[in-house]
Amino acid sequence: MIIYSVQCSRGHVFDEWFGNSADFDVKAANGDISCPECGDHQVGKAIMAPSIGKSASAPSMPPCAAGGCAGGSCAFANDF
Repeated sequence: MIIYSVQCSRGHVFDEWFGNSADFDVKAANGDISCPECGDHQVGKAIMAPSIGKSASAPSMPPCAAGGCAGGSCAFANDF
């Protein structure tokens, strides 16, 4: 399942669930998606921010000290 922000031709934006990305294309082409606010069937994908989840397996880094990591010898200190 995937959720898209959808916008009708009148500018109303709403969220809709689809089985996959091709499912949206088929339903939009067939006029099977309607705006819940005005009933318009001319819809397209609206711009939306990606949802990025936090990985449970990502290692956590200890915070840097005021003088820098590892007493000033941090390999990444010059990258920022």
